[in-house]
Amino acid sequence: MRTFYTLILTQTFSLIGSRISGLAIGIWIYGDTGNATPLALVAFFSTVPTMLAGFISGVLADRWDRRYVMMLADAGQAVGTVLLLLSVVSGQFELWHLYTVALIQSIFGVFQGPAFGAAVTMLVPDSQRDRANAINQMSGPAAGVIAPIIAGVIYALVGLVGSILIDLMTFLVAVAVLFVIRIPQPEQTAEGLATRGSVWKEALGGLSYLNKRRTLLFMLFYISLVNFLVGGVMVLGTPYILSRTNNNEALLGLLLGLINVGMLTGAIIMGTWGGTRPRIHTIMIGIIVLGLTVALAGIMQTPVLLGAAMAIMLMPAPFINTSIMSMMQVKIPSDLQGRVFALMGQMSLLLLPLSYLIMGPLADQVFEPAVGQAGWQVVAPLVGDSAGAGIGLMYVVAGLFTALISALVYSLPAIRQMEAHLPDYAPTPVPPDIPSEVAAI
Repeated sequence: MRTFYTLILTQTFSLIGSRISGLAIGIWIYGDTGNATPLALVAFFSTVPTMLAGFISGVLADRWDRRYVMMLADAGQAVGTVLLLLSVVSGQFELWHLYTVALIQSIFGVFQGPAFGAAVTMLVPDSQRDRANAINQMSGPAAGVIAPIIAGVIYALVGLVGSILIDLMTFLVAVAVLFVIRIPQPEQTAEGLATRGSVWKEALGGLSYLNKRRTLLFMLFYISLVNFLVGGVMVLGTPYILSRTNNNEALLGLLLGLINVGMLTGAIIMGTWGGTRPRIHTIMIGIIVLGLTVALAGIMQTPVLLGAAMAIMLMPAPFINTSIMSMMQVKIPSDLQGRVFALMGQMSLLLLPLSYLIMGPLADQVFEPAVGQAGWQVVAPLVGDSAGAGIGLMYVVAGLFTALISALVYSLPAIRQMEAHLPDYAPTPVPPDIPSEVAAI
């Protein structure tokens, strides 16, 4: 557990640095262009590698020392930060530079998730798993609370360059800590060895595991649709808040901080409570509530009301993510977890790149220009008729659609009974006196 806490602390520190530079870049880009599309495209290029290379990251997480995989991820993202810094300092910055850096960092970052998720299984005993995953869920919100406050001060003092330098420093600290800690390797199991071979064979082993569990496969496609709706409008958060607050950058930092306060609160509650048994009830009810809170954020038109909505908007997220991860860590063999976690991440994000390509132009060219035009009076009582109302309507539609679809999915008996049909994995280690070739057969 000491190694787990050390790992969480340093990864959170690195994440704070990334959030500081990300917020600084978002303010800089939106202030320069006045459009939401560039920020949506950054999110698109940050997601594409997960879709294309997720299966490879899972194979490497199962083949290599997971500590080295995470070091590779942090080091590669640091290289992207250096390239962005050089572009800004040289005075030659163009938007495509930012997209390229986002792509590079995401290529390396795709290795982080499967390796970390599988490492938690090796570092934390079963009795502490829910708490550990809840603490992991605190990492992002904690960074989200701290970073906007620090970013506002840093951006005012040292600008974009100073913000990027701090991000680079936190990457280096994370790599240094990974260099000295130790993460145990998983015990080889008969099921894991049966899939050993080429990269493609091992990747297909993870796909075969999911294919034999059709209800889980259905859940992943459903979660992909949820991510399309919720993730797509969430990427419009910066332009939405700035529009609703008359481009008040101080309020932007405060409201983004409140979003993460809500997530942090949810993670603390989840760590204390532990969720329902079966966990599927926490997952599905959490997603329904998430949809409703996203819709609520779309109708709030004053900074005070918007802040209240932002504070509860993503509070359900830690309940959902913690329950999913804890459930899968119990169900999946430890030496298959890298591959299966990678494929789960890949499939759950299947529609998100498309959403990023759609949502920015929809906001800039359809919904925002429609504000105050003929017919807008139908929705004006709900979302208003000032700047940001168009994006607000997008929040409402996405949130209500998410809640409706989730209620329908939750009504299916196969979903409510999913955990009973996915029994806990009982490890069957390969006896040491039997050659691996025989065991695989």
